[in-house]
Amino acid sequence: MRKPVEQIEEATILFAGDSGDGSQTIGTQMTETSALIGNDVATLPDYPAEIRAPAGSLAGVSGFQLHFSSEQIHTPGDLCDVLVAMNPAALKVHLHKLKPNGILIVNVDNFARRSLRLAGYEDNPLEDGTVAKYQVFSVELTRLTRKALENTDLTTREIDRCKNFFALGMILWLYNRSMEYTMKWVKTKFATKPQYIEANILALRAGNIYCEATEQFAVSYDVKPAAFEPGTYRNIEGNMATVLGLIAASHQSGLPLVYGSYPITPASDILHGLAQYRNFGVITMQMEDEIAAVGVAIGAAFSGSLGVTGSSGPGLALKSEAINLAMIAELPLVVCNIQRAGPSTGMPTKTEQSDLLQMFYGRNGESPIPIVAPSRPFDCFETVYEACRIAVKYRTPVIFLSDLYIGMGAEPWRIPKLSELPEIKADFAGREYAHGNGFEPYQRDPETLARPWAKPGTPELEHRIGGLEKSDITGHVSYDAENHEKMVEIRAEKVARIANEIPPTEVFGAQEGDVLLLGWGGTYGAVRTAVEHCVEDGLSIAHVHLRHLNPFPNDLADILNRFKKVLIPELNRGQLLKLVRSTYLIDAIGFNKVQGQPFHVYELESKIDEILKELGHF
Repeated sequence: MRKPVEQIEEATILFAGDSGDGSQTIGTQMTETSALIGNDVATLPDYPAEIRAPAGSLAGVSGFQLHFSSEQIHTPGDLCDVLVAMNPAALKVHLHKLKPNGILIVNVDNFARRSLRLAGYEDNPLEDGTVAKYQVFSVELTRLTRKALENTDLTTREIDRCKNFFALGMILWLYNRSMEYTMKWVKTKFATKPQYIEANILALRAGNIYCEATEQFAVSYDVKPAAFEPGTYRNIEGNMATVLGLIAASHQSGLPLVYGSYPITPASDILHGLAQYRNFGVITMQMEDEIAAVGVAIGAAFSGSLGVTGSSGPGLALKSEAINLAMIAELPLVVCNIQRAGPSTGMPTKTEQSDLLQMFYGRNGESPIPIVAPSRPFDCFETVYEACRIAVKYRTPVIFLSDLYIGMGAEPWRIPKLSELPEIKADFAGREYAHGNGFEPYQRDPETLARPWAKPGTPELEHRIGGLEKSDITGHVSYDAENHEKMVEIRAEKVARIANEIPPTEVFGAQEGDVLLLGWGGTYGAVRTAVEHCVEDGLSIAHVHLRHLNPFPNDLADILNRFKKVLIPELNRGQLLKLVRSTYLIDAIGFNKVQGQPFHVYELESKIDEILKELGHF
């Protein structure tokens, strides 16, 4: 008889082990399987910063957290229901993330004395009471995998690499999931190596059968599909959504896409993704350094293409002078910054929001540049598309400010129709711009203040280009004091006018009242979930999440003034806080975390309770 199946609303699983244990692979497969059956999903991959950390060491632990639900969710979860720990180091690093009475599955074969000491354990945590408050399932993953694959032609080392699929088979059983999607993926992934297809599928089935046969597992769980808006969906990571958003903008504008980049975590996936779309007219160029990468993109913009470059904070520091060149030359350029923990090299595989002030002020002179930030992985598509639209319409560089948490996280995305996307109209100057006074390259559009975009080689539209200040209208090099001040003011006003196109700001929750949480970037999920809980409890709490950071929306001042307290949670030391305080002269409160990890919902709820107590509500 089959074991009983218990219906639950949601679950959070964390796979962890050495980099070579395949936690990212099986986490991704569980995510895809859950998405295919209709669950809402959210993920948090966690990579070690060390490229080749010693096996079994704390520095080498790789993790993948997945939250799936029958309701719509916004985060990869706070504490986990299940932790799969492939070795003592994974247990040491992640045990505190497991709920009391949560399920702990460990590969007991890796808990030898040497591995324990390498992870910092003096005694075996499976025997000394360390894990007493959890449901512990000690599984001989290595031995059982070897037994299942003993008749294959693989070496022992190759067989041991399949133990992650044994673990995945167990988790698929535990949550009543089909193995079909994973088996199809294995067949595609190892199409040229049939021996690996056989081995991984055998291991997958063995793990599944083990749970059904052993008395250790008495019950499995089922999470029903979530209700989504009708449409065609796919599971997507933030960086891939960025790739598709750039391609969509190229298609809608009719502009060839030229992407210049230099490899850097966590932005490299955009380069890799775009390189797969050469058939869409996408040109990708991996350059010798960051300065060359942005130079290529600026050259592309000057010549009439959609010029894009991407990096992270350290790379943006190197690109800053060239970005300023595009700003003063008033060329459309999209700059993707996928933030990571700094300063300097910092923690390159951890998340942070600490580049905001760098993007505002990290260039010499008066150089305002529009900044837009996505809120979650699928939002990268619309937000980078908006960056392209602004860049082309206003003839200016635009910063697309994502972060590692968003870029490497994944969730379901409803694929839009092209007819649903805003227009991007690339108007090039033609010979009609040549008149008696010659071409006037700094003649302005009366609405946007954008200057004409003239392709090189267009007859009679020759004009100067470069970083020296230009004379208004004529574009001649100018050192005139009053002209310089006028041009600075025009460039600032051009950026300010973008606010006239920003839609009315969504206020989730109370429209006025006690506390407004003002967020941006990857804090969206935790903030929205915390505010949802407060609203359900009848509290006068609201959430506003900013996509446009420069300029701010025109209605933001009115919204801020409708609340007694404004709380700004950020994964930095208070950068948006400084901007809001100086712009709107309100005594906003900062709530800051700089640990390379996203906010937990309970952290925000505790801070909200603290503010409400100060207001006399408890």
